[in-house]
This record gives sequence, C-alpha cells and structure tokens, in this order.
Amino acid sequence: MDYLLTDEQKMIQELTRKIARDKIQPVAAKYDESQEFPWEIMKILAQSDLFAIYVPQEYGGTVQLPEGQSISGALNLCIATEELSRACGGIAVCYAASALGVFPIVLFGSEEQKKKYLPDLASGKKLSAFGLTEPEAGSDASAIKTTARKDGDYYILNGTKHFITNGGEAQTYIIIAMTDKTKGARGASAFIVEKGTPGFTFGKKEEKLGIRASVTRELVFSDCKVPKANLLSKEGMGFIVTMKTLDISRPGVAAQALGIAQGALDLALNYSKERQQFGRSIASFQGIQWMLADMATSVEAARALIYATARMVDAGKTNVAKESAMAKLFASDVAMKVTTDAIQIFGGYGYMKDYPIEKYMRDAKITQIYEGTNQIQRNIIALQLIKESIK
Repeated sequence: MDYLLTDEQKMIQELTRKIARDKIQPVAAKYDESQEFPWEIMKILAQSDLFAIYVPQEYGGTVQLPEGQSISGALNLCIATEELSRACGGIAVCYAASALGVFPIVLFGSEEQKKKYLPDLASGKKLSAFGLTEPEAGSDASAIKTTARKDGDYYILNGTKHFITNGGEAQTYIIIAMTDKTKGARGASAFIVEKGTPGFTFGKKEEKLGIRASVTRELVFSDCKVPKANLLSKEGMGFIVTMKTLDISRPGVAAQALGIAQGALDLALNYSKERQQFGRSIASFQGIQWMLADMATSVEAARALIYATARMVDAGKTNVAKESAMAKLFASDVAMKVTTDAIQIFGGYGYMKDYPIEKYMRDAKITQIYEGTNQIQRNIIALQLIKESIK
C-alpha cells in the first residue's frame, strides 16, 4: 500500500532499511548468541541522526513542531523501528527504548530540563531508559514500592526496578517513585536520574528467550540523592507522565512487532520459492500460498493501524489511548502468528538455529508482554469504548 509518506519519511525508511540490511542483518545472530549490547550499531544510528527524528528542533532534534504542539515524530519513529526490526528485534528495541525515556522529558520537562538532557539524547551521545516495572508491580503499575522522600534540595530514592530495557547501558533514566503512599496512584512522581548518581546501581542482568541483543537489567536505588530540579512536572504527576508516555510509545512497540512480522514473511516467501518438494517449489502449493496470503494481509493491516495511530499523535490528538492499545495488541498478535507460520513453512529447518527464522518467533513473543500485556491492552480498549458510548 502507498501510505503517502513525506520525502523526509521516505528518506528515513530508505536509510534504516539500508542499515538493517547492510549492518544489522549480518551480525544479528552473533548478538543474539553473545547478548552483547550493540554499541557499534547504536553509533551508526547516531551518526545517521536517527535519534533526532522524534525530538523537537529547538533541542537538537529534526522535528519541526506544529504550533501549539509539544510532541511529534511518532510516525518517524515507527518507520525507523519497523525497518530495523525486520533485521533484528533485539537491536531495534535498544534504539526504540531510548525514545521511551525521551518522551516524558519532551512532554513534561521544564525548559531547563529539556535544554540539559534532550540535545545529548537527540544526538545519540547518550541513551535513555524508563523505569516503572518492579518485582510486585507489573500490570498493576500502581503497586510500585520505590519511594522518593524529599530532603531539602534533594529527593532520596529507595527501591528496585526490574525488567528495564537498556538498564545499565543508558545514561539517562526516567524513574517513577512514590512521594506519598497515602494517595495511591496519585502519590507517584517522575524523576530524571543520571547514571553515576551515588546510590544508583545495577542488579541482575536477565537471561531472555528473545531480543537477546538488548539488555534487560535491575535498577537499584539505595539512599540515592536526586536533585529536586530533576522532578518532572510536579509531585503526584508520575502516573499521568507514565500513561501519556505509553500512549505515545505503544505505536513504537507495535512497529517493532510489525517489523519482526515483515522480516519473517520476507524469509518465508524467499524460502518457499527455493525449497523443492515433489519436483517443484513449495510456493506452487496452494496450502503454502494461502498461508503467505494470510500472513501478508495481516502484516499490511497492522501497518495501516500503526501508521494511522502515529499520524493521530503527530496531528496533536491528545486522547489516543484506545488506538495505541489497538495498534500494540493487533500488531503483536500478528507478529506471533506470522512468525509461527513462517517456521511452519520452513518445516524442520525452521526449528534449527542454522536458519534465522526461529529467532523471529523468539523475538516476537515479548511484544505481546511488555509495555502492557495484551490482556491489559484489551482492558484499555474496552474501558475507552464504554466511556465513548456514554457521551
């Protein structure tokens, strides 16, 4: 389909597709095995200005904000993430997860905070991460136990975050902590915490099924002193910061799932033309043709939903929770189905690590889980539908 991309968006698409093909695809298996953070690839993305495509121009990015808007560039990010994920979902999420830490600063940061942090993040000189999840606070984000106690010109943070993408590698972190436990969700606040701050260390590095090129690690806070100037917005805004950020970032996760699905479809299609059985290519069998047709249709439907949602964000629509949840839900389910079917087309070879397709299924699974499980996405969608029906 022709999505009528702008010249800039076509350039982003072509550039990231070339990087994915020439730089990422040849090393994807190596990083999957070693679980080494792909700093060399991040440097290439930084040199290509790809960390700037979702940051406003006045803070070192390339996005020219429409008048009255605080954020744009969502479709840019989705296009880039999709293309990178076609080669490796793990490497792609190292890039995309940095945006998850940038969006809260763009949306809620003071002018001083934006000027201090965004230029280095837009240049790729530094990466960021978002710290919400805890051992007892996954889907129930309101159950976080990390605390932030005000002490003069500082907040003292104590607690542990886990399953944090880019943990230990990023230099700038957005941390959600409770400043007033008596207020429940309204007692949470958001802080910018820099790597190297005394009392801020890193715990267990997770051994994962998929996206193994990315680092998932615990963040540990033990009497960590954070300047009060690093409070985002004001006390009690932590969950608003979180929800608004996730509404904007979920199309990016959906784009990761989309790229994984498209990459798996590409491999399955090529293999079906090469694999010979009964004296002809398996692509000539109607059973395989129908599988490919269904896979391609689902992938295109996911792309249409993601791009439409990203365009809503870029147009300044403020209530996109339902559409973002739909995009993430649908695309991740498509990724899991398409990658499973792709392995089926490869047959026994698809189950072997000698072929790259099994990695796509392993990488796809997490997209149904992080940034809100697909069960939580269904809750969000249903609640929004009910609210809309009352109006």
